[in-house]
Amino acid sequence: VQLQASGGGLVQAGGSLRLSCAASGRTISAYAMGWFRQAPGKEREFVAYITWTGRSTVYADPVKGRFTISRDNARNTVFLQLNNLKPEDTAVYYCASPAERFWTPTNLEYSYVYWGQGTLVTVSS
Repeated sequence: VQLQASGGGLVQAGGSLRLSCAASGRTISAYAMGWFRQAPGKEREFVAYITWTGRSTVYADPVKGRFTISRDNARNTVFLQLNNLKPEDTAVYYCASPAERFWTPTNLEYSYVYWGQGTLVTVSS
């Protein structure tokens, strides 16, 4: 299983980006998917997850109301829309997938087995 994250870049505060995570080696339709991020000098932290049905999403408090996770199973891709970006959102963003199908996701890093290589988001003030 390979996850390829893309869409990061440099943006001014208040701007938007759309991150993509394309999966290969597995059809993601039966799997929950998550996004995490790691800011410089900090530990990796949970950002959002979406259930395998797509009916439920959960967000970390710092991004609620600004970020939106979604999935397109036909394209085998998960997205993270980042709006109203702040300098503190600067980080490498990782997509992640669990090992088990139909698994109820969590915000715990260790419960995800497959990780993308990360895409850097830099927000200038």
